[in-house]
Amino acid sequence: MKPQFVMVAALLCGAFFSGAVYAASGVSGANVDNRSQFQDKRPVIGPQSLVAGAYDPHGDFATDTNSRIEHLFLPWEDVDLESLAVADAYALQRGRSLLISVEPWSWARDWRATPEDLLHGILTGRYDSNMAGVCSAAAKLKSPVTIRWAQEMDDKSGQFTWSAWKPEDYIKAYRHVVDVCRQHLPSAQYMWSPKGEEGLEAYYPGDNYVDTIGLSVFGYQPYDHLTMGRDVGFVERTRPGYDRVKGYGKPVVVAELGYAGKDDYVRAWALEANRPHPEFPAMTAVIYFNDREVYPWPKNVGRPDWRVANHPLDWPMN
Repeated sequence: MKPQFVMVAALLCGAFFSGAVYAASGVSGANVDNRSQFQDKRPVIGPQSLVAGAYDPHGDFATDTNSRIEHLFLPWEDVDLESLAVADAYALQRGRSLLISVEPWSWARDWRATPEDLLHGILTGRYDSNMAGVCSAAAKLKSPVTIRWAQEMDDKSGQFTWSAWKPEDYIKAYRHVVDVCRQHLPSAQYMWSPKGEEGLEAYYPGDNYVDTIGLSVFGYQPYDHLTMGRDVGFVERTRPGYDRVKGYGKPVVVAELGYAGKDDYVRAWALEANRPHPEFPAMTAVIYFNDREVYPWPKNVGRPDWRVANHPLDWPMN
């Protein structure tokens, strides 16, 4: 088995076999011990909250009955698709739907195609079998499935190969891939998921190719203070991206949520994230990204750790 297969299986199944130990109170954000109310910093869920979910490779949401969406990430190269059946069984046992983020590359960085080669390969059908394989495997699952392909195309940090494409080329590739997937998985919902940056509108593939819109919303207190000189809350951080997509008339989901900082900062985000806000009437769900950031953030703040069970209580305020 190639290392990439092991990696994917671990990410998909880590939540299945890692027991999460926290005081179950029926409300997320329950105490883990007496050190801090928000030592376990998961979003607080109440009777009126939006639908909650998580990407959870560490298993911290395994016994959380508030979590209704299981988020998975898959590369479409060098992937063990049999692991999807394990994910399906896990989700079914907990009454969760599946959000599958399909990334059009290999997770082995030295195997990745250039932006030009990847785009040409998609548009000429070279990668049709990759997407067909993912969608054929997903068609066998019993859980409801949403496919999220090539997310955060508007991010110009260089993290994603496909974010180097021109907007019109991204749209051609997105439509092509969705057309391929629909042949094998007609029951799926499709999520178009920009990061939320200025200019994202140029990448919109059209109403016929989008069922829901995903946004990425992260709050990191050191970064806030370097860029704004103060804390930035969930609503302020979310509003620009939401305002850019609300005109499409689609349900909006925070597909990736994370926050880290001192107690007061974490407490504010945990209380606000899944609460209905009048500013965001189309928002239907919020999905936590329960892992460490993959790439370093700007301003030399490093890689934020979003994990709910690893709240950095001793983070120094500059």
